[in-house]
Amino acid sequence: MSTEDNRQTAVQEPVQEAEVTEEQLTEQRKIRREKLKALQEAGRNPFLHEKWDVTAHSMDIKDNFEAMDGQEVSIAGRLMAFRHMGKASFVDIQDKQGRIQVFVGRDQIGADEYQWFKTYDRGDILGIEGTVFKTRTGETSVKASKVVLLSKSIQVLPDKWAGLKDQDQRYRQRYVDLIINPEVKETFIKRAKCIKEFRRVLEEDFGYMEVDTPILTTIAGGANARPFNTHHNTLDLDLKLRISNELFLKRCIVGGLDRVYEMGKMFRNEGMDRRHNPEFTNMECYAAYQNMEFTMEVTEQLLYKAQMLVNGTPIMKYQGKEFDVTPPWRRITMEGGIKDLTGVDFEKITTDEEAQEAAIKAGMDPEDVKGLPRGKVIAEMFDHFVEDEPGYLDGPVFVIGHPVEVSPLAKRDPKDPRITRRFEAYINGWEIANAFSELNDPIDQYQRFAEQQKALEAGDDEAHPMDTDFVNAIEVGLPPTGGLGVGIDRCIMLICDAPSIRDIMLFPTMKPLD
Repeated sequence: MSTEDNRQTAVQEPVQEAEVTEEQLTEQRKIRREKLKALQEAGRNPFLHEKWDVTAHSMDIKDNFEAMDGQEVSIAGRLMAFRHMGKASFVDIQDKQGRIQVFVGRDQIGADEYQWFKTYDRGDILGIEGTVFKTRTGETSVKASKVVLLSKSIQVLPDKWAGLKDQDQRYRQRYVDLIINPEVKETFIKRAKCIKEFRRVLEEDFGYMEVDTPILTTIAGGANARPFNTHHNTLDLDLKLRISNELFLKRCIVGGLDRVYEMGKMFRNEGMDRRHNPEFTNMECYAAYQNMEFTMEVTEQLLYKAQMLVNGTPIMKYQGKEFDVTPPWRRITMEGGIKDLTGVDFEKITTDEEAQEAAIKAGMDPEDVKGLPRGKVIAEMFDHFVEDEPGYLDGPVFVIGHPVEVSPLAKRDPKDPRITRRFEAYINGWEIANAFSELNDPIDQYQRFAEQQKALEAGDDEAHPMDTDFVNAIEVGLPPTGGLGVGIDRCIMLICDAPSIRDIMLFPTMKPLD
């Protein structure tokens, strides 16, 4: 029986390094540095390599074995497991597609090279040339004719089963997490597919054009949120990181770019939990001569087509729940949801005092609604009773009928000027999108900004500041416009069944270790 026939089971992993003590790990790292020094002294410095011509990858070889059997290939990847058996070894090489077994024989690569090869460690980066074949156990493999150490790992990788289970450590050392846990890598491949599909739907299906707008601004507008503050030394100018790109995108519409979108990072200096990170990916798009209903269709298609591309079904499965995102989605009003869950009918309530009394009678804390106008009471009751009601907003569902008081950038509803032409989209009880028939009346806009500015000066650090340049822009003339903002990270969480926003961010915000 040949040497390669001896392999009856999967490649054995080396000693589970995560089970050894820190002192032993330190010793292993010291040994790796000594190995590197020996390589360098022998004129074999791995860090001098600049390139390796890769002609095939692991899964391509496995999936197309019949066509590739006996072919010469050149692969590269990380040494993840090994089994030395005298004059030959089996190793697992991990590349961007997965793992493939490689047979390395002394007779094939030469005795001197084989002795060096046996000093290589788990985690090292190798370039390998060889021939595709199958072992007698049926495993597609590569028989190496050349092995080159392209980079030396002087850290000790944790073992897949015993190591890197601490969630914080996985987030902090995502580069190790991606190596050790294939499912994590798959999540970020899915994320990339989602984002590519979002762009395709916007551009090909709806005719939007991607643009770039400023991240550093003097006014953090377009949303109600607390910004991050910074300073530009040369101009001696205080600046803020954007919380939204809405107002700049609307300026593009004023200028005649009729359909524009931008996908990128936003920054909000607020709390953190499993759905919130200080920096996050958001997409906003604006279409001239369109309305709220048009942006509902855009929202439905974005989620539906990304879900279909990644998972092959319109049934979104998230943490044991299922949501059918097939268009069209259900619609409810804010007042209707409140009436369903509390019995309070705001169609019969016209004054601020009546609204406050009704909210308190329904169970709201008097301090939470004290002095609030009717519209803000509706918003507070919706947040308290409807958003917090398990299952009620599992959706997908569009919530419409937002009061003017909490929608400073939305067009008033001509049938009821107390509410706006706005919707929020919900799945799993999460708000994933917010959209308007955009306010294009500059006088009304100025007045709403003025009210928000008063609230800001009174201590509401999430109120929208006055933006006179934006008012000037829509005085030039903003056409009827449908605008939409989508929380990309939350959508990807749902599509990828990820329990935390940190699971779909490569490098989430983390507090530094002491």
